[in-house]
Amino acid sequence: MTPPRPARAAAEPAGGPGGPGCARAASRPDIAARADLEALLRRFYLAAFADPLIGPYFTEIAGLDLDAHLPHITDFWESALLRTTSYRRNAFTPHAALHERRPMTAEHFGRWVQLWTAAVDGMHAGPVAERAKAQGERIALNLLRRTSGGSTDAPDGAGGGFVPLSAVLLRG
Repeated sequence: MTPPRPARAAAEPAGGPGGPGCARAASRPDIAARADLEALLRRFYLAAFADPLIGPYFTEIAGLDLDAHLPHITDFWESALLRTTSYRRNAFTPHAALHERRPMTAEHFGRWVQLWTAAVDGMHAGPVAERAKAQGERIALNLLRRTSGGSTDAPDGAGGGFVPLSAVLLRG
């Protein structure tokens, strides 16, 4: 007789223990080094650049040169997830500048979270990967609050407060 499996945390793949994705989740490494973050960020930004909703913010509005910008983004995530002190910039400033050029809404930040979560889940599993997803949601919500003057409702007053699409589409 096989002993019962212990209960799993929220990181359990969709479908529960032994369900779809279970073996795949077990074979994915956790985020452990800067090289892991670089590969993850490249994967994420390739998806973000191609996305019809948020892609124009990177490609047209910011004109982001990924090769030039990637070391700074990696510094940020390395500091946040691997507890280094490599990031010494203000992450809000470039987002505020983008928002001034073309306002970003809860839908934009929600899509960012969805793509970030998918990128993390596609490459990594473990405590640091879970922290990366949670941190991404916190960052998106904080940026939305700061760019919208503290409100997370749609600028047209129609409601639509921030609910990460990942919470709806990827965890459901």
